Amino acid sequence: MNVPSPTDTFGQRTALIAGATGLVGWQLLNLLLSDPYYDRVYVLTRRKLTLEHPKLEQLVIDFDTLADRNLIPEVQDVYCCLGTTMKKAGSKEAFRKVDFTYPYELAKLAANNGAHQFLLVTAMGANKSSLFFYNRVKGDVEEAICKISQYRTIHVFRPSLLLGRRQDDRKGEAFAQKITRIIRPLMVGPFRKYRPIQGHVVAEGMLAAAKSDQRGIMIHASEEIKKLGQKRLTA
Repeated sequence: MNVPSPTDTFGQRTALIAGATGLVGWQLLNLLLSDPYYDRVYVLTRRKLTLEHPKLEQLVIDFDTLADRNLIPEVQDVYCCLGTTMKKAGSKEAFRKVDFTYPYELAKLAANNGAHQFLLVTAMGANKSSLFFYNRVKGDVEEAICKISQYRTIHVFRPSLLLGRRQDDRKGEAFAQKITRIIRPLMVGPFRKYRPIQGHVVAEGMLAAAKSDQRGIMIHASEEIKKLGQKRLTA
């Protein structure tokens, strides 16, 4: 697949989003399309989105063949919001494929195509040594991607429980959101970091980090993500 270079026809700043139909990804997509910082925004998607925009180019792909074909355009910034649940995935193997294999293959391909920075959403508690499979996979993908040396910058975002309306139904998460809204006033001091965070705030924080021109590997905990997002919202 031949994709034009970002400087061929579209200008000087381009981005790619994987996971644009998720809670954070959808907010992020709309944010990047409305921000003059980017001249072109590519989306990797299994199904064509109903959204249309002059800056948007949709690349409908099969993620299982991502590593076998040159499907990644040349962009500066790559935002990875891919993720699923154990219930939706149906097995540990399927979960790991979505939350580890796809993001890692994307990161490698984009780096080889000249991407400057990679911005990855994982989760609070991500730890490759965790006793919990979910957290362990999140930690594994963080470690693997952070070893890709071609990137100038890698931002890892570890949000707490995400709030907001999803396009897919996650009943367990919806129940947890209701409970945390009730107990949120009690989450102070050392428990403050567990407060839930709105999906659009994470998206704002990701864009703020992308614009910061930092170098190296940055890990952003939930409270720091909130500060980044709120700073952009009030700027």
